[in-house]
Amino acid sequence: MGALPRFADRYLDHLAVERGLSANSLAAYRRDLRLYGAYLDERAIADPREATRGDLADFVAWLRVRPTPRGGLYAASSIARALVAVRGLHRFLLDEGLAAEDPSGELAGPRPGQRLPKALSAVEVEALLAVPTGEDPVALRDRVLLELLYATGLRISELVALDVDDVDLEGRTARALGKGGRERVVPVGRVAAEALDAWLVRGRPALAPRGPALLLNQRGGRLTRQGGWKIVKAHADAAGLGERVSPHTLRHSFATHLLDGGADVRVVQDLLGHASVNTTQVYTLVTEERLRAVYDAAHPRASLEPSGETDEGAPTS
Repeated sequence: MGALPRFADRYLDHLAVERGLSANSLAAYRRDLRLYGAYLDERAIADPREATRGDLADFVAWLRVRPTPRGGLYAASSIARALVAVRGLHRFLLDEGLAAEDPSGELAGPRPGQRLPKALSAVEVEALLAVPTGEDPVALRDRVLLELLYATGLRISELVALDVDDVDLEGRTARALGKGGRERVVPVGRVAAEALDAWLVRGRPALAPRGPALLLNQRGGRLTRQGGWKIVKAHADAAGLGERVSPHTLRHSFATHLLDGGADVRVVQDLLGHASVNTTQVYTLVTEERLRAVYDAAHPRASLEPSGETDEGAPTS
């Protein structure tokens, strides 16, 4: 299967850590990428980065006639799911600087409806952030990790990559390196800055740091993405939020709450480090959905059933 398994493993690790996908979702992605690998093998394409737009268009046609393990044909929904996996893989390779282009951008085929990001309510975020208590180094680290994820909207990979010199406590900013090597400076809120100060003064030195990393594991080395993900999940479980929460959930919540508060979508785009505003605009769908729910619940005439008559009793036209 050439180079595909190596790239697929990196992509699936990204989905698990950055996006918090469930084990079932990851298994489905893995099956779909194996299908893609079988197709590339038939085409004698050893490296997915060598695939062209034409090859990917032929992949759709190949799926439509290829028998399933049970002998039938793949449904349109199954093809659409496979395309999501393949598009995601090629986008990941481009974003990570592993490929020069994404040949799947114009890949045609049945497409599923857009999934809206999952965001916590402000009350749920407060409940999560309140879980780490105490003044021991681990509690101080966990508190600052959660506070910074929500205060900055950084990806977990961006956060654990920060060095001490990347944060400015006086100016309350953090300098992050995002996808495609794009650097951005994001503001750090007051509460998160206080947690950061406590960590730097009383927490980090106690873990005997062995390098410049801002966030440390208990051995003094740099905290990994997987380590950060486990911390978030443990505190989410303690807050009663369970499977709903991953590091990416706090990023979604950051963006959604900013837009709910009236922030301009292009400002949120810059804060998130999105190359295109189209990526950010999915969050506007979340806020519109929330506005509709609030309107329907609060307006006295929002959900009245039509009576078929006017106030005068005459039928409506």
